Amino acid sequence: MVRTSEPASPDRRQPLATRLAVLDGHTLIRYALAHLAQQYEDLELVGFCGTAAGALDLVQRTTPDVVTVDVALPDGDGLALARTLRDRYAALGIVLLTTRDEDDVLFRALETGVSAFVPKTAPVEEILGAIRHAAVAASSFTAAGLADALARRRDVSERLALSPREREVLRLLQEGLSIPTIARTMYVSQSTAKTYVARLYDKLGASSRAQALMTALQLGLIQYRPAPDARPGTGAAGATGAEPSGQGPAGLAVQKVPGGNGADVRARHPA
Repeated sequence: MVRTSEPASPDRRQPLATRLAVLDGHTLIRYALAHLAQQYEDLELVGFCGTAAGALDLVQRTTPDVVTVDVALPDGDGLALARTLRDRYAALGIVLLTTRDEDDVLFRALETGVSAFVPKTAPVEEILGAIRHAAVAASSFTAAGLADALARRRDVSERLALSPREREVLRLLQEGLSIPTIARTMYVSQSTAKTYVARLYDKLGASSRAQALMTALQLGLIQYRPAPDARPGTGAAGATGAEPSGQGPAGLAVQKVPGGNGADVRARHPA
């Protein structure tokens, strides 16, 4: 469903009110955000949509300053949609809303290029703050829990202490290489390659390639990247951990995350 909307009292709006579009699969969330926007003179609701399929058309027609995007849209991946929006509209503020307040989703949001990451359970003031931040600083990132998430990621990295060889094996596993190919790439015997893989699995507490890669994703050792054919409305193969034709999960690459301190950390997206 796609719907455009004018505020209830246009005369109350500021001349430069932030134009807001809501992209969310939950009816109550859409109407709650629409109602919220109409309570503040600096916000103007221009439309809302419940599917990824209708989102791009809505944004093109209504030209919002900020969009809120549900991570889990009913017909697709909200992160993939956010990436498409960022590629098309560099100045668009993008606020990612999620019911999954997890570190790996937060870091995927950061890497996608969104402006803010907010759990749907956050206080109203935090949601409003994220929308207003996105309106004036679309190319930067804010999330109330980013500092704690970065600290947890550093602790995990120090605790696991993967050797350079194990990190190389992890990289090759995420590329879908077989044990014989890994052995040839690393110029070692197949038995040695198997030993490296076994040690990596042991450190990650995994028993298979898919489990190892999904655990590494959750721990921040690798990053989520949609499969090449993933599009808004189709989902993303890289999140499933499936191993078609003996290959590893698609769309995973080595993670590099900026550091930060404080309860509310903002990171500048690379150009």
